[in-house]
Amino acid sequence: MAFKTVFQLVAFLIATLPAFAQTIGQPLNAWQNGQVEIHFIHTGRGNCAFYVMPDGTTFLQDAGEQDPTDPRTLSLRNTPLVPDYTKRPYEWIADYIRQYMPAGRQPEIDHALVTHYHDDHYGHVYQGAPYDSSGRYYKTGITGLGSELPIRHLMDRGTTYPRPFGKEELTKRFVSGTYPEEYATLQNYWTFVEHQVRQNKLKHEVFAVGRADQIAMLRNPAKYPTFKIQNFYSNGDVWTGQGVKHIFPDFSKEPANARRSGMALPGENQVSCGFKLTYGPFSFFTCTDISGMAELGLPDWYNVESKIAPYVGQVDVITTNHHANTDAMNVDYLRALRPRVIIQEVWSSDHPSHDALRRMTSRWVYPEDRDLFATNMLEANKIVIGPALEHAYKAFEGHIVVRVESGGERYWVYALNHRSRQREVMKVFGPYTPKANVTANQTSRGR
Repeated sequence: MAFKTVFQLVAFLIATLPAFAQTIGQPLNAWQNGQVEIHFIHTGRGNCAFYVMPDGTTFLQDAGEQDPTDPRTLSLRNTPLVPDYTKRPYEWIADYIRQYMPAGRQPEIDHALVTHYHDDHYGHVYQGAPYDSSGRYYKTGITGLGSELPIRHLMDRGTTYPRPFGKEELTKRFVSGTYPEEYATLQNYWTFVEHQVRQNKLKHEVFAVGRADQIAMLRNPAKYPTFKIQNFYSNGDVWTGQGVKHIFPDFSKEPANARRSGMALPGENQVSCGFKLTYGPFSFFTCTDISGMAELGLPDWYNVESKIAPYVGQVDVITTNHHANTDAMNVDYLRALRPRVIIQEVWSSDHPSHDALRRMTSRWVYPEDRDLFATNMLEANKIVIGPALEHAYKAFEGHIVVRVESGGERYWVYALNHRSRQREVMKVFGPYTPKANVTANQTSRGR
């Protein structure tokens, strides 16, 4: 081998070694150009995922913060605030992002998405929440995070489906005082958005199913042409690959059987936003809190998973829908997506339910290997479910990070210590080979 070639090979190995030769007990090695990272940040108060795209563009999916004055939040049924109680959840999220921002960039969020209006995904106004006097809103969840770090572009599912619920509509609907905290939280969020648009030039828009340019690279997209985030599902609309299809009936008619079921309109979970990330052969899918079990008198449209699964196709990594609660992760969905890695964001003792776990681990549902990771499995769940749960997961707690190498040919999963402010690496898994490459190699060998 020529000296120049050997020198180039050694230089390449030196350059790539820090990215994957991770030392246990040390913070995660810094992101490098070309890599994709998905950080599932665990605070104990709800969902939050932080993405770094190949060119360093950043994207935040949700920033949950549940009511700390609610007795359940502090009970053994719920996960504790981590790493400790010296900061609020949105402050810990900001602290995490500052630690793992691409080098040379000021801590900021290029794109953010509120997938739906539940407190474990965007915050909750509660007595004692800090008040931002300049913007006249309370800081909780996404509104608190937006006060800590600049957010340049913010998306949500809008305010028109399944029926209009903007400020005027909610004022009329909640005049009797029904659901005052939910009403106050929505009003607070809208006040935050209006302030950020007016004072900080925030770009705010509705997440649009079918688009692949809303959550896009901003710094050097031409260098990474195989990276894409496809807006896939929201408000009953699903991207089929050819166009947008609506999977729900016309709720303005409110059929009698729906009224009798007690589920005349979709709840927030059934309309929450989902998207598909692809990078070369690598693929990732999340649809936050959609449901998949239409049983016990619920109408068929409640089963969102089965209706969108055929359009998703097989993927490498997924998040559990609705935290792997009893109404999610159905057979149709798992059999269509066949994930190699399943990541579960946990905050309650019924995450996962026993039956959802059985479906996720069943070789009858699909025969291929799969690894499960949880952000903080509660002891109560371990006691109730027992060995079936203990044998299913590669990691039971931590910030879970998926790192995809440049080009998407391999990926790793890391568990970081969520009880430590330094967030050291506790476990490393991989490298995994994307399913598209595995299938291609099998086809090649079969010829």
